[in-house]
Amino acid sequence: MTDTTSCASQLPDYGSLTAAEARARMLAAVAPVPGHECLPVRAALGRLLAADIIAPHDVPAHDNSAMDGYAIRFDSLAGDGDTRLAVVGSAFAGKAFSGQVGRGQAVRIMTGAVLPAGADTVVVQEAVSVVGDAVIVPAGQKAGQNTRRAGEDLARGAVALPAGKRVGPAELGLIASLGCAEVIVRRRLRVAFFSTGDELASIGTPLAPGQIYDSNRYTLHGLLAGLGAEVIDLGVVPDRPEALESALREAAGMADAIITTGGVSVGEADFVREVLERLGEVRFWKLAIKPGRPMAFGKVGGAWLFGLPGNPVAVMVSYTQFALDALLRLAGADPLPERALLVATAANPIRKQAGRREYLRGRLVAVDGRWQVKTEGNQGSGVLRSMSEADCFVVLPEDCAGVQPGDAVAVQPFAGLY
Repeated sequence: MTDTTSCASQLPDYGSLTAAEARARMLAAVAPVPGHECLPVRAALGRLLAADIIAPHDVPAHDNSAMDGYAIRFDSLAGDGDTRLAVVGSAFAGKAFSGQVGRGQAVRIMTGAVLPAGADTVVVQEAVSVVGDAVIVPAGQKAGQNTRRAGEDLARGAVALPAGKRVGPAELGLIASLGCAEVIVRRRLRVAFFSTGDELASIGTPLAPGQIYDSNRYTLHGLLAGLGAEVIDLGVVPDRPEALESALREAAGMADAIITTGGVSVGEADFVREVLERLGEVRFWKLAIKPGRPMAFGKVGGAWLFGLPGNPVAVMVSYTQFALDALLRLAGADPLPERALLVATAANPIRKQAGRREYLRGRLVAVDGRWQVKTEGNQGSGVLRSMSEADCFVVLPEDCAGVQPGDAVAVQPFAGLY
């Protein structure tokens, strides 16, 4: 059996980093992984573009009408009062008027129809009076009104979508509007993950005395699926150094990133740090945060490793606040901007020690048009139910030494975070 006491004493000490320092170090270390593939447009939903999409033509391709009405020459209109114009034809979307609009003439036009030659303005149908084969246009029209000019959305040769952009519903439509049948996207980021601990059992198996079911792998599966990664679940690894070393080697051989949960504390059976020091490198180990103080960041072979704590809430905090940004950059996307924080009024007192950043589960409610937040449920790092009942983190900075009802606090909504 490995002498864990002597091994731990030989390992270098890593001081606790602030949340900002840890995030900065991670983002400075990682770079997008190589590789791309060509996909049909619909199959690209949720993927990241590997190259700029260039507009092959103007969008819209022609000057066209933005409204149902009458296409005219603005110089046909009288300076004062109404103007009578002869209607000489019609223009429909997909069926243009073949002639030319002269002075004193108008063409009935539908939304999206090509603006006839000679016309530069559209008068909406509700504004005119129809008299036989003529229309009466009232004063007050503006040159160029109710028209869409060729290329006003995208000019030919312009970047329609930049590399790194995630393809959503709007992007699918935009790509289709350019006539592109296929797009080049970055390959999916491959992330292997596993839990550590003899106390963990997989669902579907009976619990032995002292065991609990492993929830962290299911939480991580959901988080990584939202990221769009290719996930590789390696199950539960026993608290034995040789088993952990084997699992890390296997994961490093098949993935770009590895996420572990548990085993990063200082207990006698916490071997991640020891094995990581032997197999690869450690960039940092401890953070000045709660929950989630023990968090490893390093590398095994060519794979980046994120050693998250074992407590379920600490897993979600460590992932959303730190690992997520690095994984986004590895995938080829921009990391989230500095976490969007709302300012809300605390509805209840909150105890806190100065010197560390804390993430508490809370619930937002609008009171008299202003946000108010109340901490939600038991704040223990093992109480996952409180994450389900909450809708935000109450983020208390390092210098905060407690909160009283009515104090302003920073709040980070879960929406958009995972």
